Amino acid sequence: QVQLVESGGGLVQAGGSLRLSCAASGSIARLNAMGWYRQAPGKQRELVARITSGGTPNYADSVKGRFTISRDNAKNTVSLQMNSLQPEDTAVYYCNLHMVLMDSDYWGQGTQVTVSS
Repeated sequence: QVQLVESGGGLVQAGGSLRLSCAASGSIARLNAMGWYRQAPGKQRELVARITSGGTPNYADSVKGRFTISRDNAKNTVSLQMNSLQPEDTAVYYCNLHMVLMDSDYWGQGTQVTVSS
């Protein structure tokens, strides 16, 4: 059983910053990727940023240069530093753990990020 617990999120003005964190617990395979997805009202869930257990990150084009993802393998945590936030970043953000060999995904409960103009 794998559990993901998110923290962070909230309301911020445009141009501001927020930090999201996620801690994974349970039986976690060493070869994995952790990341963040978001879903705005009426839209599909989309990848924001993901980082492999080897430390390789990838970002959606819309957040490159503004968001930074990092992880601590020893603690099974992943964080997302979000700077220069814009109203279009408003969404529910979900933490994701993907176990590569089992091709399985686990999700957090979601945390709301709201950016006011």
